[in-house]
Amino acid sequence: MTSHPVSLVVPPIISLGATPPKIEEIAAIARRHHSVVITSEADKRVNAARAVVERHLALNLPVYGLNTGLGAGVDTRLSEDDLIEFQLRVPHGHAVGVGPALAQDEVRAIMAVRIACMSRGGTGVSSGVFHGLVAALNAGVHPVIPSWGSIGAADLAPLAHMGMALLGHGEVEYGGEILPASVALERTGLKPLNIRAKDGHALVGANSLSVGQACLKIEDIEQVFDWSLKAISLNFEAFRANLTVLDDRVLAARPAFGQRVVGAQLRSLLAGSALFDDGAARRIQDPLSYRCVPQVLGALRHAIDEVRAATEIELASSGDNPVVLPAEGEILSNGNFDIVAFVLSWERLGQAIAHCATGTAYRLMKLMSPATSELPRFLVPEGQNRSGFAVLQKAIAAMEADIRHLANPISLAPIAVSDSIEDQASMAPRVVEKTGSIIERFRYLVAIELLVSAHALELRGMPEKLGIGAEASYKAVRDRVGSLDDLSVLSGDITQIVAMISKYDISMQPKVNAV
Repeated sequence: MTSHPVSLVVPPIISLGATPPKIEEIAAIARRHHSVVITSEADKRVNAARAVVERHLALNLPVYGLNTGLGAGVDTRLSEDDLIEFQLRVPHGHAVGVGPALAQDEVRAIMAVRIACMSRGGTGVSSGVFHGLVAALNAGVHPVIPSWGSIGAADLAPLAHMGMALLGHGEVEYGGEILPASVALERTGLKPLNIRAKDGHALVGANSLSVGQACLKIEDIEQVFDWSLKAISLNFEAFRANLTVLDDRVLAARPAFGQRVVGAQLRSLLAGSALFDDGAARRIQDPLSYRCVPQVLGALRHAIDEVRAATEIELASSGDNPVVLPAEGEILSNGNFDIVAFVLSWERLGQAIAHCATGTAYRLMKLMSPATSELPRFLVPEGQNRSGFAVLQKAIAAMEADIRHLANPISLAPIAVSDSIEDQASMAPRVVEKTGSIIERFRYLVAIELLVSAHALELRGMPEKLGIGAEASYKAVRDRVGSLDDLSVLSGDITQIVAMISKYDISMQPKVNAV
């Protein structure tokens, strides 16, 4: 069975290089502005790789992106006096992103991931550019990066905007202001990056947007997953559900991925509940949205673990093309920038959440239906001259439909580009982005399940014995919003609960590297 790592606080200074960074470290750098220091091991790897690049330059050996053009331009050999100018042109020529700018935490995640992967020693970047990127991140210099333009065959356009800004061109966000990049660099005392041979290509040739966003979305789904179990425990109490579905002997009879883990977590949340007493449940068998919770949420647990493993591989690796192999003294062309396996895990996660969202929506409808819950319709005891939660069903249905739409795969058929030299691509950034949109909508559905379940529990009558987790969830809801009445504004109440379950919880933080 899968288990979470031991909890430990992420240090305010995060060391990159001795070992690969944890997902939680990238999220802490991105969202909580933890600083980065580079280990001596990382510096040694970067310098060793750079020495290989310099040797190939001195011997005039052909290397893609070092002394050749890029993409279909691989057949164009660069003259010696054009090597540096070409690298300066790379960020400008690839800065073709369009659309709304990425959020600050996404930009910081991109920068942190690029630094982490450069530190693995496969890039061949010069030490000055490597440390210049670290200095910009620690100084809070955040390039303005349009969100659209990458097809996931390396996130060229987003990283080009990053590189261009650190060269002093374009715009950056600094101290809450959008400034010309040159002005922001001057204010922080930083100089534009001193680009050497291969450096321009080293800045752009990676999947740092996709992997950086993945780290943030994993933090999000872990929080939403934990709250979804709390919401389900509260719903079980309100519905008076049959808990035989959580019996580990039942779940062990066909131990599908994740279901025993989820069963154990729900038994823990419901520990002490009267529902475990003989005859406490209202039915021998409940509707499938209740009965199949361990199976459906177990599939989600497994999908989360899969995207975590896929993302950790990217953080521990150099996906650069060409890759520098310092021990062998070689630079080899490759396809490691193709992250289809990573993408498929994210498509799977979106589909797993969709199943959970459908279950959440149906459990809410069941609670509001007298035929299944034996509670007043729409949970309105005063009668149908009041709406209660009736209209909220429309918002539930709308979000559930959105989730199912977004869960459809997008990674299967991008068109060929670069004169058909680049005829496959993973669509990684869009897949992670849409999965993030799924997570956001699922968060709202979980918040609604908490709110509606708390009200249904009160209508049924508070039992003498509530499960410890269900009781804590009920109190958390009522600490923030009151019971439903004629003056309740459900939109505002839901927003309050969403804020509660979105709050970063340091106690959930897994073990990470210390400096």
